[in-house]
Amino acid sequence: MLDSLLLRKDLEGVLARLQTRKSPQPFLDVAAFQALERERKTLQTRTEELQAQRNATSKLIGQRKAKGESADEAMAQVAALKDELDASAVRLDTLQAELNALLLAVPNLPHESVPVGPDESANVEVRRWNPDGQGPRVFDFPVKDHVDLGAPLGLDFETGAKLSGARFTFMRGPVARLHRALAQFMLDTQTREHGYIECYTPYIVGASALRGTGQLPKFEADLFAAKKGGQEGEGEPMYLIPTSEVTLTNSVAGQILAEGDLPLKLTAHSPCFRSEAGSAGRDTRGMIRQHQFDKVEMVQIAHPGHSYEALEEMVRHAEHVLQKLELPYRVVLLSTGDMGFGSAKTYDLEVWLPAQNAYREISSVSNCEAFQARRMQTRFKNAQGKNELVHTLNGSGLAVGRALVAVLENHQQADGSISIPDALRPFLNGLPVLRP
Repeated sequence: MLDSLLLRKDLEGVLARLQTRKSPQPFLDVAAFQALERERKTLQTRTEELQAQRNATSKLIGQRKAKGESADEAMAQVAALKDELDASAVRLDTLQAELNALLLAVPNLPHESVPVGPDESANVEVRRWNPDGQGPRVFDFPVKDHVDLGAPLGLDFETGAKLSGARFTFMRGPVARLHRALAQFMLDTQTREHGYIECYTPYIVGASALRGTGQLPKFEADLFAAKKGGQEGEGEPMYLIPTSEVTLTNSVAGQILAEGDLPLKLTAHSPCFRSEAGSAGRDTRGMIRQHQFDKVEMVQIAHPGHSYEALEEMVRHAEHVLQKLELPYRVVLLSTGDMGFGSAKTYDLEVWLPAQNAYREISSVSNCEAFQARRMQTRFKNAQGKNELVHTLNGSGLAVGRALVAVLENHQQADGSISIPDALRPFLNGLPVLRP
């Protein structure tokens, strides 16, 4: 959530920066914001006047009592002032709640280093990496896609659809083993080599957690609701997590952290559930766009003065996983029109898929600055002893299903078997080749 003080001080500047983001409609109802602000300012001024009157009258009561004079009239005035002050406080709370509700639908402001553009066409490629230093592998046999390669290894879309509908996958045998090995390899890399704390989190959360990280209220259509039964059916709505960013980041909601504990680096392997609203007809073949998929998430809770160093570090952490898997990829800096709702700056890592002859996203790493922290009220006590909002960052380290796709396609052999990268073999009991 944006800082309301910033909007009060520089509304035109904020609106100009918001207009660089992609949206079919205005981000902020300016007329509603200004009307609420006018009433808030008027009420705040009146409240200060009432407080001054109450203080002066209370002093007068003390003086009259000291002289043995009647203070009944002044005491009646103080009681009346208290009633009006109480009513003003209630209205101020209501106004603040209405302002917050308005701001919950407003995205983050892009960082000044983000390229300005309407969509992905304005994204900027930062660098590429290939295992041989030259380019993606050139095959001397017809390339198969992951669907055809995976079927003999146990990748089963028909059973997934029978059980749950389209965009669900059932895995058995060798491919299920490879999927598990990839997740464990990623977790071990992030914890042992990059210093993240491994976590296990709930897969179902309340609406407040999703508001904290920005999925609600704007993106409810992208979520799967989880209905509770019996007496537990009442209370706030529950949802399946779209990513463990939600649970990892909200694990510090409402806390005041010690400055010395920053950065706090957390990681978790979890399933992710997304309805993919608005994506009908896109990537209908295979595992690229699923309603349920696994991901190893990275989250950092950082000092505001170091969050952009942390962003670059997290990109390197995701790259390191791809390099160890010997997968060609590129790093892309997203434009203002292609960034996510809560992000101030985002890098995408796109892995090369030979069957598509294209790079596809496998990780997105973002600095949200104080946007999520303000929603969650997560702060730290700075060197001056004052509470200050932290910065939050998140990224995939990596998406397990898409890594599976990339390993199958990039390491395929002419006979349909899959050569296992050296770094992954210890997680498969030394297996060098995956066969049906």
